[in-house]
Amino acid sequence: MTAAHNTRASLEKHQLTPKKRFGQNFLVHERTAEAIVHAGRITSDDIIMEVGVGLGALTRPLARAARQVIGLEIDSGIIRLHQEEEDLPENVTLIHQDVLKADFNVLSELCQGPIKILANLPYSISNPFLFKLIENKEKMAWATIMLQKEVADRLTAQPGTKQYGVPTVLLAACATVTRLLTLKPAEFHPRPKIDSVVVRIDFDLQADRIKALPPYDRLLLHRVVRGAFSQRRKTLLNTLSSAKLLPLAAEQEKAVIKQRTEAAISRAGIAPTARAEDLTLEDFVQLTLVFAE
Repeated sequence: MTAAHNTRASLEKHQLTPKKRFGQNFLVHERTAEAIVHAGRITSDDIIMEVGVGLGALTRPLARAARQVIGLEIDSGIIRLHQEEEDLPENVTLIHQDVLKADFNVLSELCQGPIKILANLPYSISNPFLFKLIENKEKMAWATIMLQKEVADRLTAQPGTKQYGVPTVLLAACATVTRLLTLKPAEFHPRPKIDSVVVRIDFDLQADRIKALPPYDRLLLHRVVRGAFSQRRKTLLNTLSSAKLLPLAAEQEKAVIKQRTEAAISRAGIAPTARAEDLTLEDFVQLTLVFAE
């Protein structure tokens, strides 16, 4: 009997099916789950947050490696399955919770410190989840998560590539992203159409690269980056002129706004004809400082 068959049988027993709206793709091979836990460098003192417990394929080896596992699971049917089967180790606590609506102050208290996440992340929440981490970076230690390959490619992209974008820059401002493992569709039920990649995101705000950045307005950086990438094929002059970054800009003539935006971009040492994908994190920080003036 194959691992995928066992997964289907467990779901059928409890009258459950993988839900597309939750992005459920269950791990079916124990060795793969163990490899992910090993790559996550879990210690016996760690309290780990798992997002999307599923059938527990990752939870069990994680529980063997960590002091405690707190599993957030949005699917009440999955919660019920584990309650009926009593199949998870004693050091696992399940919480019926949508992580996108979770209060990270509460999660930090549960983890007794900075949050450590290890998860086969539901694909449907990849992007909003990453931005949730960025918003709560001060409460994060690290996150080792499985993503669609195309999302992982964006997080590790270099300037000048089509994968380089908003999450690349905003994560670079607060974390270091490392690719760990690549998994084929056969590792899951149901099988996704593309490969998956496990990445580790370390939120070390004291890293030399991050500390070297001058003090800047983080909320304004987000506005500058999102504005710059709002229309990738257009120049910075065009995208940032439309981003309403200048005080009282809405009350001024478009020509004046464009003129002031061009002067600001030039003052940052960047060509107004450049495009967002050509800029480094340091360039975006410099733009932020100029617009803050």
